[in-house]
Amino acid sequence: MAVIKGLEWTFNTEAEKYEKMRPGYVPALYDDIFHFIPISNKSNVLEIGIGGGQATLPILRTGCKLTAVEYGENFVTLCQKKFEDFANFTAVASKFEDYPFENDSLDLIYSASAFHWVPEEIGYNKVFALLKSGGAFARFANHPYKDKGREAIHEAIQKIYAVYMPDSKFGREYSEEDAFLRAKIAGKYGFTDISHKLYHRTRHFTAAEYIELLGTYSDHIAIPEITRNKFFFEIEEAINSLGGEITMYDTLDLELARKP
Repeated sequence: MAVIKGLEWTFNTEAEKYEKMRPGYVPALYDDIFHFIPISNKSNVLEIGIGGGQATLPILRTGCKLTAVEYGENFVTLCQKKFEDFANFTAVASKFEDYPFENDSLDLIYSASAFHWVPEEIGYNKVFALLKSGGAFARFANHPYKDKGREAIHEAIQKIYAVYMPDSKFGREYSEEDAFLRAKIAGKYGFTDISHKLYHRTRHFTAAEYIELLGTYSDHIAIPEITRNKFFFEIEEAINSLGGEITMYDTLDLELARKP
């Protein structure tokens, strides 16, 4: 789905639905992070944009001190409750670029499907400043793609989008080159030991579940409610008329970089 600057507020209005419907990340991704930068109860970690906490539990289980900075107050409240059993967890309501952290204080900074909301120059420079020498930055995200096995569903949905979101363009599948180019950005800001990796999975939805998922995307939430309801109803009807199920093909990318 497209990223549209200025719609950061939309996610906070659907915090519970977001926490329910947005996927987590595959175990191999965390294995690669921990291989790159071992994390323990002596580590100090920052998560940028915790959202519904989809990427948080595997990090917390290392015993590290984890601070999450999150723009949406509803997400902060949700995650404070979700992770209340972890005394080493703190969540604060703020934009990352506005919150005062101590320089040279963090072993790992990571961001899952959120760092694109931070202006590039501000974000990378601040991450670099906050990390200790030898500390790591992990940026990762999930990139969903169309149902490759049901082209008729894809075509039907695209016709509906042409009516309700005519400026929305369906992109190509996320590629190795995309991940490589994204990883290279860190080199502009002084990072070294830069690498990237891709992971793949599928997710299966009923028509009703798929509509719930669409209701967590910023550009969809921003559509006026009456129009959005008609839009979602037509998509749900299209899926149900063509078998009642839809599969998403996900590519997950991980970019790793180190502060010298």
